[in-house]
Amino acid sequence: MTLAYAHPAKSMNVDSIKGIIRSKMDSVSFDSWIAPLMGTVDNGIVHFVAANQFSADFIKSAYIHILRGAAMECGLDAQISVGRFASAPVIPINDNVETKDFEIKDSKTEIRGFDDFILSEENSFAMTALKKIAGGRVTFSPLFIYGPEGCGKSLLAGCLNGMAAGKILHMSGAQFVSEFQRAITERTIFAFKDFVRNCDTFILDDVQALCGKRATSEKFQVLLVDLVRMKKNVVLTANAAPSSLTGFDRRMQSVLASGLVVDIIAPNRTVRKSMLCRAGVRADVADAIAARADANGHIVAGLCKKISAWQEMTGAAVTLDVAERLLVDSLQKRKTPLAMARSMAAKLGVSFDDVTSKSRVRPVVRARQIMMAAFKSATNLSLAEIGRIVGGRDHATVLYALAQIEKQKSSDLVLAAEIEQMIRECK
Repeated sequence: MTLAYAHPAKSMNVDSIKGIIRSKMDSVSFDSWIAPLMGTVDNGIVHFVAANQFSADFIKSAYIHILRGAAMECGLDAQISVGRFASAPVIPINDNVETKDFEIKDSKTEIRGFDDFILSEENSFAMTALKKIAGGRVTFSPLFIYGPEGCGKSLLAGCLNGMAAGKILHMSGAQFVSEFQRAITERTIFAFKDFVRNCDTFILDDVQALCGKRATSEKFQVLLVDLVRMKKNVVLTANAAPSSLTGFDRRMQSVLASGLVVDIIAPNRTVRKSMLCRAGVRADVADAIAARADANGHIVAGLCKKISAWQEMTGAAVTLDVAERLLVDSLQKRKTPLAMARSMAAKLGVSFDDVTSKSRVRPVVRARQIMMAAFKSATNLSLAEIGRIVGGRDHATVLYALAQIEKQKSSDLVLAAEIEQMIRECK
């Protein structure tokens, strides 16, 4: 017959009780939350001291039953409080990002639905994937959505945030960098990582904000792998495909591309017209404006607000003449080759300065070749003129680029669609 008995309380100390706790939970959670605790044993109570209120609250909600169970084996009770003597792992700072107050605001204050996004046929695949995620867990996580500025990536992320079930964590890339830096300086990095893991769906807008920030991107890569392994839904958005995000190493690029990668295009003329009609613009006026408006959702939204404000203040409908006068500073004039080149570079996720430089970095060379191919099909420019626009390349270089892109288009349907989109926007 085996007898159960309590350890004599006087012979026990905090480290001994931690040893009992370690046997009752996984090593990662123990090292993250319990190991940093300081404490004392006094009057039949083991007093655990956490470094900050966040840690104390989390341990109380998740592990207090384990702490009390271990203390009870020693004939003690357990309490947890906050104090300045608690220790925490110190991680070297390796990012030059300004520190802000640690605060992740609830991004569900404005509830959006998928109907807020005006859908075109080219973007239906991305929409279908997001609706699958909103309906429950999926097998294609992470979903990586990329496209040029103003194509609606953040709007789609907001729609998912409003429609998905369970606990949603929605952050921008810049916010992630800031909060990560804050967690390092305040020595709450484990708390921050567990905070991110403790969700059903994780949405990160503008992943490119992490490019070039080695420490942050390395920790994010670990978090991303953990989230996928835990079968969480992960949605990432960026202005370029994973392989074109030049500030990440190949390992990071491969992790980003390990799920479902989907591109979305900028609002075409039909979508731009629908946006204007929703703002109360007459159909004929909306059609005329859409034909000249830039293919950028932010700019079109600005046009809608300007028209709505004018109608509200004057009480009159906007005619075509009024629209021409009202939007003269916003509607496109004839596109110059230089303006086309800058627009293409932005859509490809590279800087125009890099394209025109002597850089031989693979993503830059690829973007340069794609731009040459788009110019050849969309304009009447000679090969020599195209070469001058992209940094003074000679006739032979342009010919080689065209041959390379033509060869790749036959096996890369995404590339072919991307070039066709650029050609349409140039004409």
